[in-house]
Amino acid sequence: MRKPLPLFLLLASIAAHGACAQKDPTSRSWNQPVEPFKIAGNLYYVGASDIAAFLVATPDGLILLDGGFEETAPLIRASVEKLGFHLKDVKFLLNGHAHLDHAGGLAALKEGSGAKLLASAKDTPALERGGHGDFRFGDTMTFPPVKVDRQVQDGERLTLGGTTLVAHLTPGHTQGCTTWTARIADGGKTLDAVFVCSTSILPGDRLTGNPKYPGMAADYTHSLAVLKALPCDLFLGVHGNFFDLAGKAARLRAGEKTNPFVDPAGYREYLAQAEAKLTRQLAEEKAAQAPKPGAGASTNKPAASSSSISSD
Repeated sequence: MRKPLPLFLLLASIAAHGACAQKDPTSRSWNQPVEPFKIAGNLYYVGASDIAAFLVATPDGLILLDGGFEETAPLIRASVEKLGFHLKDVKFLLNGHAHLDHAGGLAALKEGSGAKLLASAKDTPALERGGHGDFRFGDTMTFPPVKVDRQVQDGERLTLGGTTLVAHLTPGHTQGCTTWTARIADGGKTLDAVFVCSTSILPGDRLTGNPKYPGMAADYTHSLAVLKALPCDLFLGVHGNFFDLAGKAARLRAGEKTNPFVDPAGYREYLAQAEAKLTRQLAEEKAAQAPKPGAGASTNKPAASSSSISSD
């Protein structure tokens, strides 16, 4: 499988092509069907080639995490059915963040299942507006609006059939970006699964002095600290390229004895790269805002009078 483009290039390409994402060849390449499979225990992959979606199966029903593009919804439904489950058994839909590549299919999946949708308070308005008026994209990356049934707070727990998922607010990529965690029983062991929302800083984002998102730098810094503190065995995320979905799935299909999705080292490396990117951009913005040499008043001119312009 061809390695997908970086996230920022995908989103830039989608925005350039307008709201109808699947007219864009880049987004189509990220939304190809893949065979669903068991990751570990009662956790399954039911997403597309890079637009991720996960299914948690319990005796009391199913939990579905993320809905992909609008065009991903039929792929997700087909994957759920291939695994022997039924969409009507999905009791809860969860969202990572309110962008069209993760929220576009939620309305169709909610209608088809009757499930309750859970999302963060700060991403709820974007979900219910269908992405209109986004602080970053305006009206260029819209999707079918969907009603949020329950707004989750930081640390809120959802338990169904003995499995508990926990919401961790990790804003920055969106103001309500939510990383979910779960403890998955697998072969006598309990594995900590982390479904990373996103740490990506998109092109054109100004982390400091951004009137559309004044606290962006602080949010990214806080979110990375939260993510670094989470225990992680199963490293997962909203995009397959975050955690090498294609490579690990191929190794799993080939019968690798050690589950390749158990990858705490890969999780730490992902966070280290995100932290380095954040540090680098903050330094670049600070340098760009610093006064240029010679920008002040010339030293061979008389001292400024009360009517002169100060160089402070």
